[in-house]
Amino acid sequence: MSWLVFSYSLPSKASSSPRVTLWRRLKRLGAIAFNSVQVLPERDECLEAFQWLAQEVQKASGEALIMRVEQFEGLSDSEIVDRFRAARRDDYAELEAQATVLANAPEARGDLQERLEKLYKHYADIRRIDFFDCPEGAQVMAHLNQIAEALTPASEAIAIAAAALDQYQQRSWVTRPRPHVDRLACIWLIRRFIDPNAVIRYAKTAAEDEIAFDMNRGDFQHQGNLCTFEVMIRAFGLDDNPALQVLGQIVHEIDLRDGQYRQPQTVGVDALLRGWLLSNFPDTAVEVHGVALFEGLYATLAQERATPLGSSAPQSTAQELP
Repeated sequence: MSWLVFSYSLPSKASSSPRVTLWRRLKRLGAIAFNSVQVLPERDECLEAFQWLAQEVQKASGEALIMRVEQFEGLSDSEIVDRFRAARRDDYAELEAQATVLANAPEARGDLQERLEKLYKHYADIRRIDFFDCPEGAQVMAHLNQIAEALTPASEAIAIAAAALDQYQQRSWVTRPRPHVDRLACIWLIRRFIDPNAVIRYAKTAAEDEIAFDMNRGDFQHQGNLCTFEVMIRAFGLDDNPALQVLGQIVHEIDLRDGQYRQPQTVGVDALLRGWLLSNFPDTAVEVHGVALFEGLYATLAQERATPLGSSAPQSTAQELP
């Protein structure tokens, strides 16, 4: 495993303001202090962040150095990872305490939802720098979701009929034009889990032999408070997939906007999809981009729920980055 090391110095006569600003920036980046240097995992976004910080140090008449390190003497990769997780564990513990206070607060529902939104935003900030998937993160998210469910009016359980996969092979599918979040997610699901060679057509009505989805009539559509994507996940027996469950919550919130689920990725995905609509992309272009978006999002969600740390990297010397 490789690491990025950031070393810097500011003029001794410099005011405290640049020092405090730099310390806060490093904290927001999730960097860990090792003696007089700051460390982040070697990732493109981490390197870019350190490079921006180096420019800030230089503007303050200081000096900065960024290095790539393959191995720290006397410190294993797993020990470094433990330090990163310990830092995030403290962050999650603080957030969990705030969530517990919120869960027991006697305030009005609207006030509680506003406070809950702030906790979700705080969680998203921590999750962004939780490079090694601290287990406490999932526990805090589960607690926040429990609070959200408690603030959401209860709904009756919906029975979804099972769909036989072999009956949906080599078929033509049809949905409404101008596809948005629910239909794009369904298209991705069809091509990813049901039939990679499925033909997708956009029309206001379906032919007799076509499989209609997310339309007024058809095989798959909204049922109760479930969006079509959630219905299809259940119909094809995919609801035991944790990554698909989270993806379904994201699609549900963007499509229905009922406040039932709050995932940190929702705001960004929503903004991107709305941007495509405002740009008036043709349906085929939106489909291509949408399938790529959901494939990437699914890969990230699946990785977050996998075992995070691999084997240690071989020893090597430090090297200065250009």
